[in-house]
Amino acid sequence: MMGLFSSIVAANELKGIRVWPAPDETRVVLDMKSEATYSYFTLTKPNRLVVDLKATSLKTKLPVIVSNSAVLTKIRSSGAPDKGSFRLVFEIKTGMTPKLFTLAPTPDGHYGHRLVLDLPHGKAVSVVQKKKPSGKVTTNQQAQLPSGRDDIIIAIDPGHGGEDPGSIGPTRKYEKNVTLAVSKKVAAKINATSGMKAVMTRSSDYFVNLNKRSEIARKNKSHLLVSIHADGFTKPQPRGASVWVLNTRRANSEIGRWLEQQEKQSELLGGGDVLSGDNDDQYLSMAVLDLQFGNSTKEGYEVATNVLKEISKVTRLHKSKPEHASLAVLKSPDIPSLLVETGFITNPSEERLLNSSSHQNKLANAIYKGILAYFETNPPEGTLFASRKGGVKHKVTSGQSLSVIAKRYGVSISSIKSVNNLKSNNLHIGQVLVIPGSATANASKSSSVSTSSSSTTVKKVVIHKVQRGDYLGKIASKYSVTMNSIRQLNNLKSDNVMVGQKLKVEVDAPKSMSHKVKRGEFLGKIATSYGVSVDSIRNANKLKSDKLAVGQTLIIPRS
Repeated sequence: MMGLFSSIVAANELKGIRVWPAPDETRVVLDMKSEATYSYFTLTKPNRLVVDLKATSLKTKLPVIVSNSAVLTKIRSSGAPDKGSFRLVFEIKTGMTPKLFTLAPTPDGHYGHRLVLDLPHGKAVSVVQKKKPSGKVTTNQQAQLPSGRDDIIIAIDPGHGGEDPGSIGPTRKYEKNVTLAVSKKVAAKINATSGMKAVMTRSSDYFVNLNKRSEIARKNKSHLLVSIHADGFTKPQPRGASVWVLNTRRANSEIGRWLEQQEKQSELLGGGDVLSGDNDDQYLSMAVLDLQFGNSTKEGYEVATNVLKEISKVTRLHKSKPEHASLAVLKSPDIPSLLVETGFITNPSEERLLNSSSHQNKLANAIYKGILAYFETNPPEGTLFASRKGGVKHKVTSGQSLSVIAKRYGVSISSIKSVNNLKSNNLHIGQVLVIPGSATANASKSSSVSTSSSSTTVKKVVIHKVQRGDYLGKIASKYSVTMNSIRQLNNLKSDNVMVGQKLKVEVDAPKSMSHKVKRGEFLGKIATSYGVSVDSIRNANKLKSDKLAVGQTLIIPRS
């Protein structure tokens, strides 16, 4: 396919080549002295993209070896079709349809004329599908845990990236690097929380179209989109963090109007238009947007309020309430969205803070805690958070009364009646009761270790490592202990647990147990396997010698 030529007024120069691999495409930026006049075509066997730059000389190094792209391997020169032109050859792994366009210099002079090549990888953006629960929920004779086990999906959007540096600080620190660093820390905290999962719109230094960021969140069935930025302004004085939500009309502050202008500039840096172009996504229609924003903007404002409250504890605020601006990254009517400005990178002192790992950790923790607080109070239906809030469910069996059930779970009769809206103490077989979530787990569970009829029990502490899908009620149920006992033993200030967290659980341990001697076993081997001394086994069984018979039953004492 042959591109169109445009007129030129002077000889051009190819001053530099930059490559930005992304998950679904590789972007190549050619830095030019003046506007490029070009044509291009593709070849097969082997696959190549050939670009001819009219009246252009080379002022950069070739070849360029590309190692981290799914489609591009090398950029080199070749014989030009006519004198004065320059031919570039892009060695590609597979056939594809490239997109080429020119970009004018940026108003701040950061970038000059550019020719941009987008090379699609031929595959859609990887979407993380929710795993369907395998098998049935664990049950026992009397009780069952709630069935809702879905993760709450949070889309984390690091602002800018690749060709688009975002705002630039006094010492030339880029916003795009701060946003990625903070976003990764927020995502790590979310992924460590049982019942939550983070999806990143970009995971390294490349540009993602503003509209595509919302699309990634939607394809991953996200419950919330959080876009993270570092503010900028024309003057160095403004400072402080802020949180923004959508206003389809106009920004309510000078900083907001500046933010909207910067977003448009970011889109120009990356190429394309915010609300038009070849993207036919139905959600980009302004008419549809105005009709559907009601619910998601309300939820977004509530999350923004929580996040702002937590951020105020770790840094100065620019505004004490969520601000409004018309921003493309927030224009997703089916997903509550907010944009967090972590501070002004154009302010010298905040530029230093924003590039400090310790301050980034504080910001990330504040954003995470704000999100967590909202979803603990407002868990989406069908999620593990909703199940945890709802408590354990109990199916009434023959002979059970409210007092029996209350004693089993260590709760009061009145609390069971209140949460189930019971007007009397009468129950019927098969009735399902919700046991308050802050209460104890079921107290009876058969032991898997055989004990003698005369054995008694003592307490011992075991360590439970929190797995994805665990929550305090579920852990308590597993060990047949109360949630309160786990709280007290671990000095927990909340019922939220983190994946990988180690919890102490005090459980009943038999004072003694029985062991049937197998072929090849001897007293020392048996003592070692149970972690007791040979003498203790001798004394417990009143053995006169160490000789054992196959099938002999020994009492194994517990210290």
